Amino acid sequence: MTSVDKPTADQPSPAPAAPLAGTGRHARNTAGGRAGEPGPGPEGTTDKAVTEAALFEAFGGVRGMVETVLPGLLFVTIYTINKDLHSSAIAAAAVSLVLVLVRLIRRDTVKHAFSGVFGVAFGVVFAMMTGNAKDFYLPGMLYTLGLAVAYIVTTIAGVPLIGLILGPVFKENLSWRTRNPGRKKAYAKASWAWGLILLAKCAILFPLYWWADTAQLGWVLVALKIPPFLLAVYLTWVFLAKAPPPIDVFAEMEAEEKAQEKAKAEAEARGKAEATEA
Repeated sequence: MTSVDKPTADQPSPAPAAPLAGTGRHARNTAGGRAGEPGPGPEGTTDKAVTEAALFEAFGGVRGMVETVLPGLLFVTIYTINKDLHSSAIAAAAVSLVLVLVRLIRRDTVKHAFSGVFGVAFGVVFAMMTGNAKDFYLPGMLYTLGLAVAYIVTTIAGVPLIGLILGPVFKENLSWRTRNPGRKKAYAKASWAWGLILLAKCAILFPLYWWADTAQLGWVLVALKIPPFLLAVYLTWVFLAKAPPPIDVFAEMEAEEKAQEKAKAEAEARGKAEATEA
């Protein structure tokens, strides 16, 4: 196993004998397909369920979407009513902090809530510095543009970004790059989908930043938060559900370690036996 196939040091070790359900990684599937391919029957259905669960985990699910939309929705709602930048910005920042505190109290993962806090904080600081309420949205728009470019550039470079994001989630890390070409192709398709969808979103928002007023831009931006995201996630699910299942490098390393321990124990036993006979 190459170094890029192995888990990184900061990732937790998996529980013993816990490969992803329904994946025939090194043997033929029960449905009679080639090794590493999901079968059309119950096994393939399980692979799709695993893919769906992994995407849900990686992108935050319904709660993550709410945490992404709520601060911007509150900002544009208040600004539409009173046209006051300060009260709108303070309300958006406050609700972002509340979302993080709720996650901390419940001991949930805070990565999605924290990303929302940072996005809102940059927007608030930028808008306050320029005095232009539309600049509340500018950091997020620039981030979206940069992310779109990153998806496309990494795919052209042969290391699609969506694979780097989802590899650890599927316990395959970077094994798809050299050992699972069908899965690499699926990641490339998904990354192209994400990049082009985000570019289309930017093509709508940036002209509005120059031509529309703050309220108009804000409502369009809120409306475009979820649908493009859901489309990209759905296409990712479609591509990965049809791809070969991931290679669980955690399970492979565990099996290799057990084999080494067994060989060592057998060698020690033989040595003791030979010493006794001598």
